[in-house]
Amino acid sequence: MELLPSLAVLPAMVLAYLAGSVPFAVVVSRVMGLSDPRSYGSGNPGATNVLRSGSKTAAALTLLLDLSKGWLVVWLGLRAAHAGWLDTAAVALLALAVLAGHMWPLFLRFRGGKGVATAAGVLLALNPWLGLATIVTWLVVAVFFRYSSLAALAAAVFAPFYAWIGQGVVWRMAPSMLLAVALIALLVIWRHQGNIRKLLRGEESRIGSKAAAPARKPRR
Repeated sequence: MELLPSLAVLPAMVLAYLAGSVPFAVVVSRVMGLSDPRSYGSGNPGATNVLRSGSKTAAALTLLLDLSKGWLVVWLGLRAAHAGWLDTAAVALLALAVLAGHMWPLFLRFRGGKGVATAAGVLLALNPWLGLATIVTWLVVAVFFRYSSLAALAAAVFAPFYAWIGQGVVWRMAPSMLLAVALIALLVIWRHQGNIRKLLRGEESRIGSKAAAPARKPRR
């Protein structure tokens, strides 16, 4: 029965989805006077593409905010579960809902990012050690190969593996949480289909490469 969530999760999932739908890449770019990240580079509203604008500050803020929304939703869900308002299966659904909001945001006509930073925030909230191991995997691959997409794919592949080998040794995660980690990994990999094709063709952009579009909005 642990895999079956309580009915209270339905409104909570809507709120989690809406939180995930907040397009921080677009918001940060607009506040800082940069071009809309959907108008250059890969067109992806995420931190890696914002970095192509040439603004490391905007990219860092986007990364932090996208990660934070994933972390906050799951952290609040865990607190609600501790208080007896939700069960662990409901929290697992909240984790998937906030990620779905980022990938298919209501506020961007369901055309969102690839969920790497938000997924990292979710994993950090589910278990800090699991999240940290996954982030370190991303960093190692990114530093050595300079491909954000390859690093994301490696992290997504290893996240369920870390969750499995750590179960009963480093942490005790509910079956629904383990299932959520696996589904999160599959979603991230699925959203990187285009990047996989570019990697195979040798056409993928490296981290730090600038976009051809102007970094700032033209003055009127």
